[in-house]
Amino acid sequence: MNHQASLIRRGVGALVCAAVLMVMQALAAGAARAADDSLYRALGGEEGITRISAGLVERAYADERIKHIFQETNPRFLAEQLRKQFCELSGGPCKYDGENMKNSHAKLAINKAHFNALVEDLQAAMDAQGVPFIAQNRLLALLAPMHRDVITR
Repeated sequence: MNHQASLIRRGVGALVCAAVLMVMQALAAGAARAADDSLYRALGGEEGITRISAGLVERAYADERIKHIFQETNPRFLAEQLRKQFCELSGGPCKYDGENMKNSHAKLAINKAHFNALVEDLQAAMDAQGVPFIAQNRLLALLAPMHRDVITR
């Protein structure tokens, strides 16, 4: 009987250890998620990102250097896709469900100058919303690797 009691105690002990480990992992994941949304918050959360996206689209459609690229694109649709993408990239609760960058830009003949003009328009949109410079740079750093799929010419 002593041996059985010892095995039961070990089994219960193992279950308790496993439960404690699971709780600790959940807490760590929650803390990481909370820390990861700092850029989202710095951009103004959902409302700020919505204004940034709308401001970017407004500027891009008025920008003589790149407005021709957007002739076939619905501005509301584009603003919504950008909002979801910026929100997800910055650690917010949104999920970008649009086309991947390579496919969506394949036929647009975008060059480096076009890409840089759009980046300037994004910076102006963030400036207009009072986004701190460091937060702007953090978002731009997340977007920068996409140039490989966006620049097609």
